[in-house]
Amino acid sequence: MSKTTIVLLALLLTGSWAFSQAGNSVYAFLDLPVSSRIAALGGSNVSLHDNDLNFAFRNPAALTAETSNTLGVNMANYLADIQFGSAMYSYNIDKKNYLAIGVQYVDYAVFQGRDDLNQYTGDFTAKDMSLNLIYARPLTDKITVGVTLKPVFSVFEAYTSFGLAADAGVSYNDIKKLFSAGLVLRNMGTQFKGYYSNEAGQHLESLPFDIQLGASKKLSHAPLRFSLTLHNLQHWDLSYSSLNQTSTSLTTNEEEEEEDNEIGFGDMLLRHSIVGVEFLPSKNFYIAASYNHRRHQELKMPGFKSMAGFSFGGGIKLYKFQVGFGMSQFQVGNYSYQFSISTSLNEFRL
Repeated sequence: MSKTTIVLLALLLTGSWAFSQAGNSVYAFLDLPVSSRIAALGGSNVSLHDNDLNFAFRNPAALTAETSNTLGVNMANYLADIQFGSAMYSYNIDKKNYLAIGVQYVDYAVFQGRDDLNQYTGDFTAKDMSLNLIYARPLTDKITVGVTLKPVFSVFEAYTSFGLAADAGVSYNDIKKLFSAGLVLRNMGTQFKGYYSNEAGQHLESLPFDIQLGASKKLSHAPLRFSLTLHNLQHWDLSYSSLNQTSTSLTTNEEEEEEDNEIGFGDMLLRHSIVGVEFLPSKNFYIAASYNHRRHQELKMPGFKSMAGFSFGGGIKLYKFQVGFGMSQFQVGNYSYQFSISTSLNEFRL
């Protein structure tokens, strides 16, 4: 049995063990876009293989020989003044062993505490954070495999939680055919400590497990590259009632089921897909745009022209730094802006 077959079987078996439904989980911040380029490509991409170390947050097998000794920092202004970001440093031990360490965080700002009589009790914060320990290894000149361990810590006022997640991925890159692909099992793991306890003990929730498959193809005679990312492949029905066991809305279960039943096969299929395109006139400049159908369908507002689901961005190399910007619209007037900067520390050697 070939190495490639063994890796694929291991990924599928691990995915079966870690199965959980999309949307009914904790630590949702793990699915936030970790860089401006990933944001511009719709929030996730597991297939690109072009020496951008930030893609290792999505697919650990995206590390390459060229990403060694590279540092990247990403910052975002999210909805309601929420701030989140990430940072990563990669280092290759040798030609066959690639390492990286990264951190992802969300700061929900400072809140005023109030008791049941509306008396001020002091300020409190809410934060999420995960550490990413990444290892990748090329099996052939075209296939690379990788794994990520992600200890997760979360605090909301006096409520704290921690757990452990893991990603496993494989990347295929054919330089001559300008084609790359990736398969990733994201956020496998468990919550060790829940935010609260009840009579049965710790209230533990599942992690946002996600099977993603993607492909990218650059045209031979035009500076364009197209990407297709399929997500939540472990769970076909992405409708609200399928992903949530309980509801606090005023609609009845019958009304929710009737609304979900209106989602046809084609619409549901598109809700699993993210389509992205990049304009690449040189190695030092890019413009990207994407469409996330699920985001558009869930966040569009009837009676308003909405760009929800569309994302845009670009990047340019200035001196020894690669600078990027990404923008996504979630609803009318609600935008998220993301900034990234990365550099290879090898360029600063005398």
